[in-house]
Amino acid sequence: MAYQAVFKRYEMKYMMTRKQWRAVLEAMLPYMKLDDFGHTTIRNIYFDTDSYRLVRRSIEKPVYKEKFRIRSYKQAEAQDEVFIELKKKYQDVVYKRRESLTQLETLEWLVRETPFPKATQIGNEIDYFFKVYQTLKPKMFLSYEREAFYALDGSDFRVTFDENILARQEDLSLSREVWGERLIGEEQVLMEIKTPDSIPLWMTHVLAQEKLYKTSFSKYGTAYEKMVCGQQAETEKTVFIA
Repeated sequence: MAYQAVFKRYEMKYMMTRKQWRAVLEAMLPYMKLDDFGHTTIRNIYFDTDSYRLVRRSIEKPVYKEKFRIRSYKQAEAQDEVFIELKKKYQDVVYKRRESLTQLETLEWLVRETPFPKATQIGNEIDYFFKVYQTLKPKMFLSYEREAFYALDGSDFRVTFDENILARQEDLSLSREVWGERLIGEEQVLMEIKTPDSIPLWMTHVLAQEKLYKTSFSKYGTAYEKMVCGQQAETEKTVFIA
């Protein structure tokens, strides 16, 4: 299945109540449509150094920051496609580069610590990233329920809604059930607006109407602050091959 490998866009986040969420959904009806995946459970494993260098830098809100994760859009079996993603942010612009492998290929590559299996430009960038951050290991499992919408006018304007955001530091596998510590309240929904340029006028109206303002909420950053900061020791993480 074809997938988009390179992204360059602005990503803006808004924390809202379910009442506000319903109001935004109603305003979106004439302009946007739920994508073909419908309601999905996204699983992520975030990688970091032994000292959590990537997330600590991200929390400092620098001009430039980067992260690395593997992601699946369902409970992955050995031969299911998963995505290996490099995500970088410079000033307000997000750059995402990703490749896909089967889950088995991905985990064998990680365990063997060999060059990336695909000889592509993005594969080379992933190899370089691992060379720069020499102690990269799986550090956090993050999951959430997502609905993603695309614009009916053919533009690249997209909106996603995430709820039931959970994090854990054990059982770091895309093959396992979702469970973990809740990062937002049960009545909260995280909306992300993703656009290569400006926000449509109709969306700016609904944001103003519902008094929704941008937030700097980071899923991995929030999980790190809740689950890692203040701990005296960290147990060894385990990655499972399906």
